[in-house]
Amino acid sequence: MNPCSSPGTGADLTRRARGGPAEPSAGGPSSGNTSAARDRRDLDEPDPRRWRILAVLLVAIFMSLVGVSIVNVGLPSIQEGLGAGQSQIQWVLSGYALTFGVVLVAAGRAGDLFGRGFLFVLGVAVFTLASVAAGLATDPMMLTIARFVQGLGSGLLNPQGVGMIQQYFRGPERGRAFGLFGSMVGIAVGVGPLLGGLLIHLGGVDQGWRWMFFVNVPVGLLALVLALAWFPRPLLHRQRGRAPREALSELDPVGALLLGLAILAVLLPFIEARAAASPLMWALLPVGALLLVGWMRWERRYKAAGRLPMVDLAIFRTRSFSSGTALIGLYFLGITSVWVLIALYMQQGLGHTALESGMIGLPNALASALAANWAGRHVLRLGRKVVVAGMLSVLLGLALSVLVIELEDHGIGSEWWLLATLALVGLGQGAVVSPNQTLTLAEVPLEYAGSSGGIMQTGQRIGTSVGIAVITAVSFTVLPGSDWAQAITAGFGLIGLVVLSALAVGVLDLRHRQRTGAGPG
Repeated sequence: MNPCSSPGTGADLTRRARGGPAEPSAGGPSSGNTSAARDRRDLDEPDPRRWRILAVLLVAIFMSLVGVSIVNVGLPSIQEGLGAGQSQIQWVLSGYALTFGVVLVAAGRAGDLFGRGFLFVLGVAVFTLASVAAGLATDPMMLTIARFVQGLGSGLLNPQGVGMIQQYFRGPERGRAFGLFGSMVGIAVGVGPLLGGLLIHLGGVDQGWRWMFFVNVPVGLLALVLALAWFPRPLLHRQRGRAPREALSELDPVGALLLGLAILAVLLPFIEARAAASPLMWALLPVGALLLVGWMRWERRYKAAGRLPMVDLAIFRTRSFSSGTALIGLYFLGITSVWVLIALYMQQGLGHTALESGMIGLPNALASALAANWAGRHVLRLGRKVVVAGMLSVLLGLALSVLVIELEDHGIGSEWWLLATLALVGLGQGAVVSPNQTLTLAEVPLEYAGSSGGIMQTGQRIGTSVGIAVITAVSFTVLPGSDWAQAITAGFGLIGLVVLSALAVGVLDLRHRQRTGAGPG
């Protein structure tokens, strides 16, 4: 494709994603028979290194996700160990979430242009070094800065992982790869709180929380060694026929800045809501909306000028991508609050330790890993049915969890029945996230794999931040006039309503596929 030409229409995008040629650009020269033949051969012949590449991705993703979930159980110890105030400890979470969410799309696009392997290695290195700095922090400010840098590293490496799975895997193997990816997500999210509680138990208040950051270092070093040994050479994979200087000119810095500021303006009020920030912070929401409109206009103008935008907005006319992105954004709007509420219930409501609180999620993680692996193998045959069934399992698990909490509140049964009911949530989780990723990105062209994956992950980050702020606010509003059981029940009820809305999107997309034959139902 002529590097100065527009990426094309939604139909064009779909054709290239399926391995077919895009329609020639108006006025653009033909790419030549040799290059076209090489492109087709690359699509037909899978790279023999693909499974080793996936192994490196899984190691790094495990590290970055454990680095997120492990901190949640350690916040009280960090606060006591560093003598941090409530607003300072809030920024330990907020700093990571902000930089992670802001850089995702731009980092994904940079990987599309300059080479996903290079950006991935850079992200792992940044995350690992920031983990060392966090573990050595002597005051809350040093820890907060280290967490900002950790979020930057995670934002650099995560979209490259999605992009490289798109790049190196085809057909049913891509579903299997995303299934293994989802299994690692489930294991990491479940192991993190348990590992954090264990380290705090062994190391005490003063040192235990430091080891929660140091534990990332050997994993990060392993990922770097394996990447340098197993990734194809050179790590800088520039697109065919495109010089590095030309690729640099297509980074679309104005688009990256506008989108980054828009995401920052939307995320910050919800993240800071948990720290009782000034009401004036909510004025950033309309500012974010205006910046988002400005970004969309800029991207259309950039494309009309014959250049490749950071995000080709035509991709949203691809039904599978727009439906899947909306579905997962809504799903994360609800589901990520489950573990915040469970941690509050177990520790503050029932007086359990951080280690005991972490144990409650272990069956959930194992169930999620098994379900993700199974769903990845069958998603191309069963399609959206897998995702719909997964959300039904989540809703059943949430309802039974509410029943357990209410019965325990009346002196019947035990809170440890949550091990079983939350395992149902885990089964659903594994059948939702990775299969949806496979279906959503199935028709995305390779040259936009990173930025499209970044869009999906940004939607998840925004959903997570908004959901946690709103749902915990509802629970804390109920708490003063009632008890922890009623507060958690109210929160779980709201989560269920949000997941129901995601289910509605999935059912509509399923019916569309069955009606039009646009893919497996």
